[in-house]
Amino acid sequence: MSGPLWIWERPDWPAFRWESDVLAPLLRQCVEAQGQLLGMAGAADPVGQAEDALDTLLANIVTSSAIEGEELNVGSVRSSLARLLGIESEAITRTSARSEGLAELMLDATGHPERALDNARLMQWHRWLFAAQDDLLPLRIRGGGLRGEEPMQVVSGRIDRPTVHFEAPPRDGLELQVDAFLTWFAASREDATLDPLLRAGIAHFWFVTLHPFDDGNGRLTRALTDLALAQGQPQAIRFHAMSASILEDRAGYYRVLESSQKADLDITAWLQWFLETLHKSLLQAMKRIDTVLAKARFWQQHRMDDLSAEQIKVLNRLLDGGERGFEQGISARQYQAVAKVSKATATRHLVELLEKGCLRRLPGSGRSVRYEINI
Repeated sequence: MSGPLWIWERPDWPAFRWESDVLAPLLRQCVEAQGQLLGMAGAADPVGQAEDALDTLLANIVTSSAIEGEELNVGSVRSSLARLLGIESEAITRTSARSEGLAELMLDATGHPERALDNARLMQWHRWLFAAQDDLLPLRIRGGGLRGEEPMQVVSGRIDRPTVHFEAPPRDGLELQVDAFLTWFAASREDATLDPLLRAGIAHFWFVTLHPFDDGNGRLTRALTDLALAQGQPQAIRFHAMSASILEDRAGYYRVLESSQKADLDITAWLQWFLETLHKSLLQAMKRIDTVLAKARFWQQHRMDDLSAEQIKVLNRLLDGGERGFEQGISARQYQAVAKVSKATATRHLVELLEKGCLRRLPGSGRSVRYEINI
């Protein structure tokens, strides 16, 4: 007689267990990174903090949908978030029912950790997720209701020979399964023996394994994870985007979920991946805030330098870094193109920026001469 195929078929489901000694170093790294992130974020000005929090929330919404293969109207979602947060924006993109629902969901999950996650709140999340639906879709999702009687499977491959990666628990008894999860989620918050970060990882795995809805399970799972993280550290959740780090390793995400859902109740491998990904998101947030602080220090240092609008534009591009930030330095020709000035003006501007200490010259000669920001 063959053993259970899915983890939820195990007789001791959902009595999860894990190897604490394996996870302890990762937990320490995450806690230390959280502390460093909060310290750095506190050094930023209030306006900068608000803008960074907005960008982080936006990244979480957009990337969580991207994990499921959905591309959102970023401008519309940003405008919805800005409106709900009370942040004035110079260029407000027209919002939609879709963007408003997604913004409401994200802000409820991250901004109200004190509220209990009961069935009513969970169903409201699902309604927000499907606030607007395309009438051309063959199947309209019923917002705020559990899935139907059909088996819930994650499959790939040919229609006649599909590969079943996962099958969720049957519909019969699903209400009891969801109630058991919600009861645990409430009680575990007060469990001093359970690390809050492990609790977030367990909640993520448990809920996505239940797969209680016809659609939106992954996005709601990640919102629920944000809620759990916010309950553990309300300040830090505003500055790091867990979903963005999951998207970077989407294949690894689905791979570790599948292997763990086909194994026994030892979810060490899943929790290890979860903590590593959380740590990555914290490090990325620290790097981003460090760039913001460096930019603020730079402009404070050069506030009296009487720079032209063109010089300021180029310096901001260099300070922002990234793909458009000329990581290998900027040449005179590139300066001319970005600033939209003549060759002679570009040369004069670069000489002035060198003299004022805004730029430094990199090794090279002739047309290969490049300049980088002097921080």
